[in-house]
Amino acid sequence: MANTTKVEDKYSVLVSNLSVHFPWHKSRIKFLGCVIIAMSKLHTVCFERLAEGFESNAIVASRLRRIQRFFATFIVDNDLVAHFLFALLPHQTNLRISIDRTNWQFGKTDINIFMLSVCYEGMALPLMWTMLKKRGNSNSLERIALIERFIRLFGKACIHDLVADREFIGDKWFRYLQKERIPFHIRVRENLWLTKINGERLKISWVAQSQKINEVYHHPKLVYLDNTLVYISIIRLKGNENLIVASYNNQENSIENYKDRWQIETMFKAFKTNGFNLEDTHLSEMERIDKLVALVSIAFVWAYKVGLHTHLNEKPIPIKKHGRRAYSIFKYGIRVIKDALLNSRDNQISQINCICKLLSCT
Repeated sequence: MANTTKVEDKYSVLVSNLSVHFPWHKSRIKFLGCVIIAMSKLHTVCFERLAEGFESNAIVASRLRRIQRFFATFIVDNDLVAHFLFALLPHQTNLRISIDRTNWQFGKTDINIFMLSVCYEGMALPLMWTMLKKRGNSNSLERIALIERFIRLFGKACIHDLVADREFIGDKWFRYLQKERIPFHIRVRENLWLTKINGERLKISWVAQSQKINEVYHHPKLVYLDNTLVYISIIRLKGNENLIVASYNNQENSIENYKDRWQIETMFKAFKTNGFNLEDTHLSEMERIDKLVALVSIAFVWAYKVGLHTHLNEKPIPIKKHGRRAYSIFKYGIRVIKDALLNSRDNQISQINCICKLLSCT
């Protein structure tokens, strides 16, 4: 009994913070905390490994069954998770929204996650997602549904703009964003045709032919892309590739704004090979993978907040000769969490309490 009390006391701040937001039974809250801690320590979502890192007095087999039961039977309200993740954001206004997909195949099962995240300081922070029960890109209705869900939960006023890659185009989608007055900076393909107001047609790649490397060109007038009026900006990249961005407004900054889209790629990398190894899961049912993404998202944002706090208030990340940080804010946070959890020292409980307080909405 003494050991049980010691484990509960060790993470009491984490359990308390989670209890404020999740109206679950206390045993479920403790489970959530234990899984997040195990993910952070072991860099995996593999149930067998998580059971080994699950801090409990039960034998490993019992811990494993508990994890399996949670994913098989417990219903997670993703709106509740989204509210929690939103409250953890460093700020809740002037948000740059990034949408993208990540996908892989487990056996014959296609796992396809359509994610909405918030760009912040070099890394996108996950907020909400849709499990696409198919291969390939999302369609306009699926994109609109995800944005509508965001608006329902958080309102439209907090959106500064939206960035997305080439697969997220389409007349219906663009017209929806314009109708809702959501500014966007979305990359388009070079083989698309534009139509001037006077009816003259031209291929986007033709407009970029005279560009110099890294030179930015803003087409001075609105043009039709399909049936939607947009601004077009172009920068010629090395290798004669053109980055072409369609914008709703703020054209003069469209290329720079679009570049923040890469933050969601960095986030996906942290979800996978550079962090939690999400692709290690042997889950194939979409509902269970959806729960797993929710838990990984919470663990990810916790690590990011710990890294950011440590960087700003305790020990800044070293800057290398090329002018960039030696490692990301997320990586820094994971290191700090692992050090506090795994290295026994006199002030360990104090350190754990400090990092657990950062998984708080206050």
